Amino acid sequence: MAVQLIVSDLDGTLLDTHHRLHASTIKVLRLLAEQGHHIALASGRHYHDMGVFRDQLDIPIHLISTNGAYTHDPAGQLLNASYLQPDHAQTLIQLPRPPEVRLSLYRESGWHVDAPAPHLLSIHATTGFTYQVVPPEKMDADGVGKVLYLGDPAALAELESQAYQAHGQGLHITYSTSDALEIMAGGVNKGVALSALLEKLGLAAADCLAFGDNLNDIEMLNLAGEAQVMANAHPALFQRVTGARRIGHHSDAGVAQWLTKRFKLQEAVDVSSRSRQRPFLVQSCCRARRE
Repeated sequence: MAVQLIVSDLDGTLLDTHHRLHASTIKVLRLLAEQGHHIALASGRHYHDMGVFRDQLDIPIHLISTNGAYTHDPAGQLLNASYLQPDHAQTLIQLPRPPEVRLSLYRESGWHVDAPAPHLLSIHATTGFTYQVVPPEKMDADGVGKVLYLGDPAALAELESQAYQAHGQGLHITYSTSDALEIMAGGVNKGVALSALLEKLGLAAADCLAFGDNLNDIEMLNLAGEAQVMANAHPALFQRVTGARRIGHHSDAGVAQWLTKRFKLQEAVDVSSRSRQRPFLVQSCCRARRE
């Protein structure tokens, strides 16, 4: 079987509704890695927020983080970093916005938020990733991978319009959810980062299988030879990805289910499950005899 790159978004795609990896997802990705396939995770999350999932999978994984602003190899080495121009970042920091809209900066070193926002941490509860509060007037516009606004969709639409008017093609603007407006430097997205990774691995786009659920996955899905869109995806995503397949729901480990069928892994998954259960069964039998 030809070696392929399997790349997946995290929230709403590979992770369940509690933002965790399902046991079947871990088994399937480990089996594919054992067969020689490359695995990558591509997310709007920060690199330091993604490491927990890499460690749980315990296989060589490339990480595309901050919507393509950063790419790290399986050893944690930074392969690529793309930053907003400082004057563009400064403009975005200073855009007028309602007080309930939170402003965040994703830098290589961490996550800065303009005011305390404990409600933002629920999505990161399984990783322990947290923010540092930095007032807008003290935010550093150098070395910013992403500007993130979180809040009411109507307010975000106004901010999106202002950002386009200010710097147009100098920005890449997208949404990861309806209440999360994400802005990177122009030409920075998951698809561009994936293209560079494929080149590094010596693979063609046709050798790539990609999975996603939201608008920040469009470029990645359109690049991949096989694009899979989750059942729970943004309503517009399926129409905006050429040749996409609609697969299962993320809460049902839809990616793992589809990969099991695509690579005919059912027998291997069953064997893996039995081998992991066997020590427990033997231990239980022995304990029963002693009792």
